[in-house]
Amino acid sequence: MKKLVCIISLLVCGPLSFAQRPSEQDTTALVEKARQKALAYTESLPDFVASEIVRRYAGSLADGLGGHPVDTLTVQLRYFQHKEDHKLILIDGKPAGRTFETVEGTVASGEFGATLGAIFDLATQTAFHWQSWKNLHGRRVAVVGYEVNGAQSHYRLGTGADGGTFVADAGYHGVLEIDTETAEVLHLKYVADHIPESLHLTYAGTKVDYALAGIAGQNYLLPSRSELEMRGPTAWARNVIEFRDYRRFSVDSTVDFGPVK
Repeated sequence: MKKLVCIISLLVCGPLSFAQRPSEQDTTALVEKARQKALAYTESLPDFVASEIVRRYAGSLADGLGGHPVDTLTVQLRYFQHKEDHKLILIDGKPAGRTFETVEGTVASGEFGATLGAIFDLATQTAFHWQSWKNLHGRRVAVVGYEVNGAQSHYRLGTGADGGTFVADAGYHGVLEIDTETAEVLHLKYVADHIPESLHLTYAGTKVDYALAGIAGQNYLLPSRSELEMRGPTAWARNVIEFRDYRRFSVDSTVDFGPVK
């Protein structure tokens, strides 16, 4: 199988009901407040470690998108000095014996602020537009769509086969679900546009859910679940990722993964 690599909140002028569409001015204010939150996000995070459980599925398009389990990766995630580092520990509960970077199949990174930062970076020239209201876990959420032109994109896709690697940047679009009280992004989705033919991909999309997690007595909004899907002309692959056991990082930090369920 080819190796696929995906490299890579509401301010209103007054109370609005769910039935009301906010004005363009209110939507712009929402985006600006979300921008400030997102750009400060990575700077606000402490150094930490966590466990990342990656359940991978694959299948043939001829058989539909039900697919079959491929394997389960257990990864130690370190976030140190605002950068992600992944260490592959187990494959199907057994010692991996290889690095995260050399694992075959579909892998991804960037959930911890890199993607949000790119979307809200003024240099990206992202176009935002209102979509709808939503109730998420009892929170009033604004759903905002966005598009990023390929020329300004930071979304890097890569495929590798037969010892070769093909990498290209692609434009993308998606949605942000933003808490109307805190202006924080609770859900993020992005889908690649105009994928270069050299990558032999017809679809690449990712969605990330964020939730509060405690680290050293403080709560931080961190990824709780992520899902990545990639399709080629005849086959597809999907990763379902759970993030667990966040704790402050130190030089002697370890993560007790325990049994993978």
